[in-house]
Amino acid sequence: MPHSFKNKTVVITGACAGIGRALSQRFGMAGARIALIDLNREQIATCVDHLESRGIQARGYVCDVSDQKGIHETINRIVEDFQHIDVLINNAGITHRSLFEDTDAEVHHRLMAVNYFGALYCTREALPALLSSHGLVITMSSMSGFAPLRFRSAYSASKHALHGLFNCLRVELMDRGVGVMMVCPGFTATDIYKNALRGDGGIVKKPFTLSGKTAFPADVAEEIFVGAGKRKRLLLLSNVDWRARLFARFFPVFFERYIAHRIGGM
Repeated sequence: MPHSFKNKTVVITGACAGIGRALSQRFGMAGARIALIDLNREQIATCVDHLESRGIQARGYVCDVSDQKGIHETINRIVEDFQHIDVLINNAGITHRSLFEDTDAEVHHRLMAVNYFGALYCTREALPALLSSHGLVITMSSMSGFAPLRFRSAYSASKHALHGLFNCLRVELMDRGVGVMMVCPGFTATDIYKNALRGDGGIVKKPFTLSGKTAFPADVAEEIFVGAGKRKRLLLLSNVDWRARLFARFFPVFFERYIAHRIGGM
């Protein structure tokens, strides 16, 4: 029987745009209390107002997930405000579009700081509360977490690192009542591509055409909500071609030669 999220506290990072915003609405409509973590103070206020107008209890917290001290303080405030944490959704993330040879080391550091260490910091700080509630950690990965794509070396590295971390964490927590779910969406219509970094750290101004079947944030949020209710360990969203994962895993040479270049465009 699927788990109920009524009166549960759901913490979402990167909560005020795209998939994060859609998740806050979906879990909120199921009766959850929402703690939103984001960088943009104005967007947080707007999101909280929107949720409250729908009768959803919500609070916003301004914090950069790559700031370890800031996350420590923010998670403590959330526990004080809500008394418990039942679900943590590590959604905050950034990407880049550049060849490896043109990508400064600082860009690699920045992507690891947000995508990997941001999820690590949030999970580590929330873990005592999650152990108490027998909660669930949901971490957003991507197709880049299992398949090599051109122009995404730093992004792919950060997503592979997440799988390594959270697969180990799942094993450590499996007998302690805490679930760990990895989510791999395909291309989704969000601003992450509009804000992609160049190799020198600037913002890519060239428009990016999404490849393959493009999902919308509300559809992604719905699939994640259903998967969370079933406490799945790995969720490949419906717009991820199962053949891509099959070839990347079992026929890597074929994938690299005939498929990868069709997916990872500039």
